[in-house]
Amino acid sequence: MIQVKGLRKSYQATPVLRDLTFEVAKGEFFGVIGPNGSGKSTLCKLLSGVVGLDAGEIILDGKEVGGYSRKELARLLAVLEQEALPPVGFLVREVLEMGRFPYQNWLGEDTEDAQPLIDEIVHLLRLEDLEQRSLEHLSGGEKQRVALGKALVQKPRILLLDEPTTYLDIGYQIQLMDIVRSWQKTTQVTVVAVLHDLNLASLYCDRILMLNQGRQIGVGTPEQILRSGLIEEVYGVRPIILEHPVHHLPQIMLQSVRP
Repeated sequence: MIQVKGLRKSYQATPVLRDLTFEVAKGEFFGVIGPNGSGKSTLCKLLSGVVGLDAGEIILDGKEVGGYSRKELARLLAVLEQEALPPVGFLVREVLEMGRFPYQNWLGEDTEDAQPLIDEIVHLLRLEDLEQRSLEHLSGGEKQRVALGKALVQKPRILLLDEPTTYLDIGYQIQLMDIVRSWQKTTQVTVVAVLHDLNLASLYCDRILMLNQGRQIGVGTPEQILRSGLIEEVYGVRPIILEHPVHHLPQIMLQSVRP
């Protein structure tokens, strides 16, 4: 579904991404991790076509990302960004309907009846009691669910999540990731998620790409990537790695240096 070959990107002659090469299979939940400044969000912008690459290729569903029109790309791919909602003043239902942009004609009319789909997503995200509420009256977790709903009503085959759990407490983090994982399993959408939390990446991702200073450190399963030596090399901390008692996946505990 996604092929990245020899990808390079610089800003003002400063390399941000250097020679990335990896593939993401159809229906895979693919994580991107790394320290601040490692190029994770830049990679997300390149995959979504927001910014252009300097060298290499990004192929989405058999076609280079630059070969899609804006509406074609929006039918293929949706992005849940850190700041994904419009200004205050819109109702939740109105925001969800904005996600139908790729399917609207020049009069702004939807070319298909999207109401059943929107109703399904409202139910999935438990937004029934919030549909007629204005954005400014929502909590952070509620806003993030609305932003996810706006992305899902696009019916994308690829869903990009740029740090989707930022600013959310642990309950909302798990709730959001469970919803995405459930939708991914049901629809076989391909998910690429930029994540800060290594334990969430381990629990939800089929495979993980680790970046550091714009370089590709490794691609593999959580067991292959979340190893003590790699984490210490990239993050500068010495972790204790345990096996999750239920899911049997690596979970990281950090050691503090105390006098």
